[in-house]
Amino acid sequence: MWRVSLAAVSTPIVRVAGLHKTYGRGDAQVHALRGIDLEIPRGELTAIMGPSGSGKSTLMHCVVGLEKASQGRVEIDDKVVTDMSQRQLTRLRRDSIGFIFQAYNLVPTLSAEENICLPARIARRPIDRARFEAIVQTMGLADRLDHRPAELSGGQQQRVACARALLTGPDVVFADEPTGNLDSSASEQLLSFIRASVDDFEQTVVMVTHEPDAAAYADRVIFLADGTIRSELVSPTRDTVLDALREL
Repeated sequence: MWRVSLAAVSTPIVRVAGLHKTYGRGDAQVHALRGIDLEIPRGELTAIMGPSGSGKSTLMHCVVGLEKASQGRVEIDDKVVTDMSQRQLTRLRRDSIGFIFQAYNLVPTLSAEENICLPARIARRPIDRARFEAIVQTMGLADRLDHRPAELSGGQQQRVACARALLTGPDVVFADEPTGNLDSSASEQLLSFIRASVDDFEQTVVMVTHEPDAAAYADRVIFLADGTIRSELVSPTRDTVLDALREL
């Protein structure tokens, strides 16, 4: 699939400047992030890759305020995340950020529809039924809405999690290894849905992954090693991603 990157024409929705994250003290110090500078364009799918321990998940957690950065600045849609209190961070994640996790994190006693709508209900926001129907159709969940998670396959549960993240139209969706628990067929379906959310709903998605096949769905891939950005790749393919990984 050939795509034109919008990086040159899109305004960044995420800005990261001089981001450091250090764990421990003295001889036990671990420098997980070493001065990350990064901009995420609006309306694109950006993949973040790197070997184990490269700082991928730490970067995502610091960007959304799940971990406090040791130094540096993070902005999401011109909101300065690194200056926020815990209450402000909670509100930001509730109102402006969607999450897709490897473990699905669905409520087992709720139906698929109830799980999809749960964040909006918690935030006391009205459900946009037109958007709901469009997302459900795109995700192929129309005939599964009354099923509970135990009655769904792993791929279907992850699609419910994806629909939940997209329903409220968040500024940006963060996906942390979203295909890690899926077989190849379910992975391909989910990645196609994530791609469609960018193309059809103009959603911004940042996806941490270690899988070249998954990264090939992105507009751009950022490669990390030892807590620094080593390179990036626009309009990636599986082969060009593999080549870039070999050079890390």
